[in-house]
Amino acid sequence: MRKRSLTAATTLAVLFSSAVLAATPASADSSAALPVKQVGHIVVDGVHRQVFISDPSNGKIVVTDYAGDVVKQLSTNLSGVDGLELSADSGTLYAAVRDLDAIAVIDTATDAETARYAVGDKPGSVALAGGRLWFGYGGDTGGNIGSVDLTSDQHEVTLGQVDGGTWYSAPLLDAAPGSNTLVAGAAGQSPAEIASYDVSSGTPAKLASTREAGDNLGDLQVTPDGKDVVVASGAPYYHQVFKTADLDEDGKYVSDAYPNAVAIAPDGTVAGGTFAWYDPDVFVFRPGSSEAVRTYDFPNTGHSSGADTLATAGLAWAPDGSRLFAVTHNDGDVYSLRVLESPAKAATTITVDAPATATRAKQLTVKGKTASTLPLPAGTKLTVTRTDLDSPKGRALPAVSTKADGTFSFTDTPPAGGKVTYKVAYAGDADHAASSGSDSVTVSRAKPTLTVDNNGKVYSYGQDVKFTAHLGTTYKNRTVEIWADPFGYDKPNKLVKSGKVDSHGNLSVTLDMKRDTKVTAKFAGDSRYTSASASSTAGARVSISTSVGNHYKSTSAWGHTYYFFHKTKDPLITTTMSYFPGRAQKFEFEVYAQGRWYPGDPAYFKLGGNGVSQVRITGDHGEDVGWRFRVRSSYINGSSGDTVNSTTHGAWKYFTFTK
Repeated sequence: MRKRSLTAATTLAVLFSSAVLAATPASADSSAALPVKQVGHIVVDGVHRQVFISDPSNGKIVVTDYAGDVVKQLSTNLSGVDGLELSADSGTLYAAVRDLDAIAVIDTATDAETARYAVGDKPGSVALAGGRLWFGYGGDTGGNIGSVDLTSDQHEVTLGQVDGGTWYSAPLLDAAPGSNTLVAGAAGQSPAEIASYDVSSGTPAKLASTREAGDNLGDLQVTPDGKDVVVASGAPYYHQVFKTADLDEDGKYVSDAYPNAVAIAPDGTVAGGTFAWYDPDVFVFRPGSSEAVRTYDFPNTGHSSGADTLATAGLAWAPDGSRLFAVTHNDGDVYSLRVLESPAKAATTITVDAPATATRAKQLTVKGKTASTLPLPAGTKLTVTRTDLDSPKGRALPAVSTKADGTFSFTDTPPAGGKVTYKVAYAGDADHAASSGSDSVTVSRAKPTLTVDNNGKVYSYGQDVKFTAHLGTTYKNRTVEIWADPFGYDKPNKLVKSGKVDSHGNLSVTLDMKRDTKVTAKFAGDSRYTSASASSTAGARVSISTSVGNHYKSTSAWGHTYYFFHKTKDPLITTTMSYFPGRAQKFEFEVYAQGRWYPGDPAYFKLGGNGVSQVRITGDHGEDVGWRFRVRSSYINGSSGDTVNSTTHGAWKYFTFTK
């Protein structure tokens, strides 16, 4: 029926690669990748609900279901397969096998080849008309039209049925179902020639011809009533319409630059396609209307700035008009079959405008507007759904009706705070696709009271401490989480308790305080109160003990326990402290004179892995006889090598020397 190739699209890509146009992308209803290198032709079998797509480069026919999923690939003796045509009952598929000079006959119920007609000289396009299967053929020496007599048991093939020299290559062919009028066109020609023939006698009788079919013809299709042929050429920038009887112009379909495809549904609905990186790709026209009722702009699935483009002659309707199939191509040479649902229904947009903020339990007004190429009549009912924290799955509100200009408005008193979304939807009808729009408003919520006790307190190492979170008034949610975050890089913040507060609003947890710890209470909020958190930081001292060694006695003196050393012995001071990597003890040394203690320069000594540090006090202790001394080991937050614990001082140890 029609030759499908990428010649026009490729040519246009080169000629018009400088065009940069703005477009708003939109996705097709569904899409599936095709295992093809090239697309020749696409036809739709409505009886078995399958789509046939020829791939001349790979020599195969890809069969998909109505979802676009590949169910079979036919590849036996189909080198260069191009044009496809379905019988009126969709029981038979005719495929022009260019490289093998034949037409394959395939049973669509089994997708198996049942016959093959040897026709000669590279057939490219096939079409049924006047009881015959017509084919456009021709190689380097020029094109012509031939036919196969389907009424004869021998299926006689007749070649050269139009005047030689009319076609420079195999022409595109098409005819309306059951028609006796065949239309042919010169693919890729500029200016393009098309011609119409009466084939009722079995021999084509030319009705008319014209060279006014634009430049670079990519596709053509005859209307179901046989009266017109719609042409897609790279220029002019619309889809031309000609009468088949005399090929006089008979209107146009307003599309856009570089038309490259056309498909007409049985009810006369026209889909016109264009080669466009940045503009709509498909325009759908209702019978008798030259303005599109719906457009499609394909997304960008490749890596260039431009979106996917429609393959030349890459459109086909499901016979019932429920779907339009479109073959697209991206810059990565990936082909996809896009399935456009209910394409003849006018697209309807619904915009919803709610206030940015509102007060809970106070009335607010939501406004909006519907827009469509076929405006909805006044009084059209739209459903309204409110989604909020109390109704996360949505709650139906009273329906709203449109005014004559498509606007609508309604009031609501939101019972819940937080994010409140209003969705307005139209279910669609025979002429309009379903649509919806939404907008959200931030509704006020009260701030709850939340506290945690023990902030700033310091506890002994290992002490069990009870922390209590207190939650004030809320609406429904009474659950609080308590998190403990011990200081230090090696201890994570951890959820230590979660539960409902008691009748006094309290929730408590007991922690073993071995490090400074930040305790945080968290309240997730509810529909009337915001989320909240409160923290308390409590300190934990280190565990520290100091012992004295090498003395010969200890006794109570001068109000303390003193250790006595012979002047020949060095005091050995052993400090044990809770360990942390890199930690050091602060060692202080003081001497008593004239009624008070005089400090020396403190020093820091690192702890061993077992938390022990030993300091030996050396020197000429003969000079120390009779003097009183004291030492102390401490952990100083920040100065002792870390900030994990609160500053902790050990006990003073007193000693003196004797002869």
